[in-house]
Amino acid sequence: MLGIFLGLVLIMGLAYLGWSIIWVAPIAAGVVALTGGLDLLDAYTNTYMDGFVGFARDWFPVFMLGAIFGKLMEDTGMAKAVAQALTSVIGTKRAILGVIVSAAVLTYGGVSLFVVVFAVYPLALTMFRDADIPRRLIPPTVALGAFTFTMTAIPGTPQIQNLIPRGYYETDAMAAPIMGISAAIVMAVGGYLYLRWREGKLRAAGEVYTEPRDKKVVSDDMGDKIPNFLLSLVPLALVVITLNLFGWDIVVALLTGIAAIMLFNIQKFRGFSQAINGGASGSVIAIVNTSAAVGFGAVVQAVPGFDRLTQLVLSVPGNPLISQAVAINVLAGATGSASGGMTIALEALGSRYYEIALETGISPEAFHRIASIASGGLDVLPHNGAVLTLLAITGMTHRDSYKDIFVVGALIPVLSAGVAILVYAIGLL
Repeated sequence: MLGIFLGLVLIMGLAYLGWSIIWVAPIAAGVVALTGGLDLLDAYTNTYMDGFVGFARDWFPVFMLGAIFGKLMEDTGMAKAVAQALTSVIGTKRAILGVIVSAAVLTYGGVSLFVVVFAVYPLALTMFRDADIPRRLIPPTVALGAFTFTMTAIPGTPQIQNLIPRGYYETDAMAAPIMGISAAIVMAVGGYLYLRWREGKLRAAGEVYTEPRDKKVVSDDMGDKIPNFLLSLVPLALVVITLNLFGWDIVVALLTGIAAIMLFNIQKFRGFSQAINGGASGSVIAIVNTSAAVGFGAVVQAVPGFDRLTQLVLSVPGNPLISQAVAINVLAGATGSASGGMTIALEALGSRYYEIALETGISPEAFHRIASIASGGLDVLPHNGAVLTLLAITGMTHRDSYKDIFVVGALIPVLSAGVAILVYAIGLL
């Protein structure tokens, strides 16, 4: 197994230095292949690329349509309308809560995590400026609202991290609602209380709001053309309702939301092609990054040491939900990708966990929910693509904000998975 761990250290270390996982992943996979006794060329051209292409084939439509949906929400001003309305109700004095809620609503409505960052950041700057909160807390605040409970825990979320387990456990997006809500409360309340505590500590140390060096990222040329708030909620609601109540495929649900955005903003039709082009282009980078991580995982699975690693994971004492949570957290952390790490783990172990569910009477829904929650734990390590994007957009560094991102985006979510397992153990689902 030494080669596997060397590959994991290499992919995390190089990604932390800012090197693209698109070419780092094949190099790390090569280390695993060589130390595992595989033919290097065959491992790359067949094993690695099979994993890469397989994930892209299965999930590219969701990535692309999700990115287009989010880009249309952003470019038409609908995302900003939702965020502004929510924060106007909450108030600028509760800036942290306002940003969290804004990001959470957009994420639960199906907007891509990367798009949420762009949509919420200008609003966060305004609110943090008015409340005089140090700007270093913007990244963890956005991360809490977008990368945690609405991504993995709240039942029915259309984010891919909640959709992948369905194919392995024959469940739907509403799986194990009580477990999910319990974990979501831990993430949301625990993260919010932590951020308020950090705000107090920074204020006591004399830190105040400072303007970003580059103000172009917050320019607003929309003027008074922001759409109506209630109308802007409709596309978000349509995606969630058609996916969960009508049982439509996520592709159809996203297409419905896209159609609603275009219908409600028909007067802006000249900008539709640009938004669609931008969303489609952005989705390519997102899925290539994730597919590269999955390709690395495919090589890891092919070496003999992975069988030993699998046995170690399955031998974790206690409830098998715990071993699944450990496996997904480890692989999501190694790849820096929630969806990539979960796919690797479930491709290797999903059928076995499903057998365990049938043999032991543990609900497959419980395995689904824990898989989803666990994917959003250690994935938020320094090399995570969403973290790198968030820091780049906000103008912060790992030194400025990563500690707080880790607490709200990794530490508390990992603890919430334990709470969800406990909820199931005492007889709730």
